[in-house]
Amino acid sequence: MRIALYNPDGAAQFWIDGLHAVWPEAEVALWSPGSPAADFAIAWAPPQAFFDEQPGLQAVFNLGAGVDALMRLRIPPQTQVVRLEDAGMAVQMAEYVCHAVLRHFRGLDAYEADARAGRWRKQDVVVRSDFPVGVMGLGVLGTRVAQALRGFEFPVNAWSRQSKVLADVRGFAGAEQLDAFLAASKVLVCLLPLTVDTQNILDHRSLSKLQQGGYVINVARGAHLVDADLLALLDSGHLAGATLDVFRTEPLPSEHPFWGHPQIHITPHISARTLDAESLAQIIGKLQALLRGQPVDGVVHRDRGY
Repeated sequence: MRIALYNPDGAAQFWIDGLHAVWPEAEVALWSPGSPAADFAIAWAPPQAFFDEQPGLQAVFNLGAGVDALMRLRIPPQTQVVRLEDAGMAVQMAEYVCHAVLRHFRGLDAYEADARAGRWRKQDVVVRSDFPVGVMGLGVLGTRVAQALRGFEFPVNAWSRQSKVLADVRGFAGAEQLDAFLAASKVLVCLLPLTVDTQNILDHRSLSKLQQGGYVINVARGAHLVDADLLALLDSGHLAGATLDVFRTEPLPSEHPFWGHPQIHITPHISARTLDAESLAQIIGKLQALLRGQPVDGVVHRDRGY
């Protein structure tokens, strides 16, 4: 069995040693042009040449939950694309989103500004029932986020492509219920996969349907958000602020207007980082199942793009 690695998260030797511990006879190596064809691959954002040289590849394991970079490539039709489903990312994402929601809900930015200015004053109390949070996307990460927010007793709405049921979460599904979902939400958390249908979904039309004083948290992909539309709605006062972890161009260019905007918080795509040990264990489990001829979770539907 030959396993090709491309841009593995962490040191390549970690992956080689970990795979050899389970399959000592396997040939595991970093891919470079002209490398022997592999049976399986573990990769993050490989070039087209990677797949052009792998006509017999049985499966490629994507080192992340988002597969939009892979879906832009021509992948052999028989090659299964398998994504990571958690690998330690879900709890990180729940931490990040809850922190962003609570910081805005409790007015902590204002308190920090007051502390720097030497002012002692209390913000008005906000009632939780007036602060519904809407989660777009109910995959593994979105589900964990919605459940974590319920733990803080926020009203939580959730929107997904197909109807899903979560305890104590108000569900919306499909394009016909998107506007109702937005109108029912004060805070919007984007955890959607990036597809043709979801690109630019956070535009002026959709964001203006959020409740007055709405807040946007994007932890999915930068291409979901129309930057100029967010800025216009912040300037108009319809939106109160945003926390952004993902951007159309990364790193975010130094001249981008998001930098220094008083109502926008920026982090460098760190909301949920892939953890090496958890990723290795998950991929080994999935590969063992495939070798036994068993189905695995996380197989990407090419027609949906996720």
